[in-house]
Amino acid sequence: MLVQQSIVVPADKSGGTHTSRTMMLAELECLLDGTPSDADKVTLKAAVVDHNIAAKNTMNGRQRTYRYLRELYALDPQVLAFRALRDLWDVDTPSRPLLALMCAMARDPLLRAAALFVATIPEGAPVSAGDLAGAVQDAYPGSYNDAVAGKVGRNAASSLTQSGHLSGRTNKVRTRVSPTPSVLAYALLVGHTEGRRGLMLFDTAWCQALDRPRDALIELARTATQRGLLEFKHTGDVTEIGFRNLLRPFEEESE
Repeated sequence: MLVQQSIVVPADKSGGTHTSRTMMLAELECLLDGTPSDADKVTLKAAVVDHNIAAKNTMNGRQRTYRYLRELYALDPQVLAFRALRDLWDVDTPSRPLLALMCAMARDPLLRAAALFVATIPEGAPVSAGDLAGAVQDAYPGSYNDAVAGKVGRNAASSLTQSGHLSGRTNKVRTRVSPTPSVLAYALLVGHTEGRRGLMLFDTAWCQALDRPRDALIELARTATQRGLLEFKHTGDVTEIGFRNLLRPFEEESE
């Protein structure tokens, strides 16, 4: 049995996919919709590189697509971040953009920094790529020059538009997302792998990105429990949250 893995790439880890790409939601949807739910990492790689499931024009484009999707989502059912994403992918289709964001935030600290900044912006307020670039530079002082930070800002703006946190083509404004029980289950799972427990699970970066106060998220957790996505008990001062299915033991890979 494999040891439970933390989903989160530490914030002090250098670099991130958003120096080069967005969260690539369209490519992820093509891949997961076009492969079996139990596809292994070899099958997933072949779908992108050999069978060109994302319809890229060149072999280099296919390889780069696979590289960036793997950075953002792992593309390996032996990695908890991806397995949980795959488990929840078909629960309800409207959840997919936010599910993808939850995973990509965990695996790309640059997107995480941008998303945390956007979470502080009131609904309807303008948000520019330059604002996001500045947020990344504030989070990582001295790490990114203006050109690189600018590219991160533009990519993050696109990703947060894909997730529903921003709207507009050129002049973007803050919009409020509508999380579903499956999205909350993933967000809480991320916090659990970081060592959070009880009500502290509702105070993570991932829950902040869901645009709902704690009381509303608690009600969403009750619904998630009714749907078998997690186990939530909240009585008085005692809160217990379990993930029996999402944290089920990994199977050893065949020799």
